[in-house]
Amino acid sequence: MKANIGDWKEHLEGTSKMEYFQSLLSFLNDRRKLNVIYPPKGTWFRAFELSSFAKTKVVILGQDPYHGEGQAEGLSFSVPKNISIPPSLRNIYKELETNDVGFVNPGHGHLSSWSKQGVLLLNSVLTVEKNTPAAHANQGWEIFTDNVIKLLDEKKDHLVFLLWGAYAGRKSSLIDSERHLVLKSPHPSPFSASNGFFGSRHFVKTNEYLQSSNQSPIKWQIPS
Repeated sequence: MKANIGDWKEHLEGTSKMEYFQSLLSFLNDRRKLNVIYPPKGTWFRAFELSSFAKTKVVILGQDPYHGEGQAEGLSFSVPKNISIPPSLRNIYKELETNDVGFVNPGHGHLSSWSKQGVLLLNSVLTVEKNTPAAHANQGWEIFTDNVIKLLDEKKDHLVFLLWGAYAGRKSSLIDSERHLVLKSPHPSPFSASNGFFGSRHFVKTNEYLQSSNQSPIKWQIPS
């Protein structure tokens, strides 16, 4: 793991030498010869590069990266500024606009301003192949990201975990809900957002919890 991941490094020390991780890297090297992998190799750990272990106070968990050209950039739900906003993120924005947090659609889907405030935009699987969703499931990434969730759960207090959809919801078994706030809802995708994601008010609930535990709220508004 050669990425510049700041203070995460001391907590993830030794990961790259573990057998499962070596096997994962071997798999990725093999797949790169056969198909395009997203996001680009230098951005696989972008979520850790833009955040820090010390500052993390909110985790938004996705499943795996976008598989369309140019979309994935190493942050769950986020796309580069020059890429059209994907449907799930459009629905996230719609919910934000109803949450009394001063949010106005910025016209793009780049979420790095959240990362820099302590929102870990973590996908469970950090890579995918072009036009092939879930291509890298069950190859080792889940072991790594589950360990990150366990690490945060055990070593920090009063975090907020936003778990949208059945897949993310199952990760609640890794989290002590007595010490952290776990918010679950259907996924924001067009297929399920109307079944309870809309109206969940997770963003205002997140800020209320952070303030109740003497933490600064997230400024959800994204610079245009």
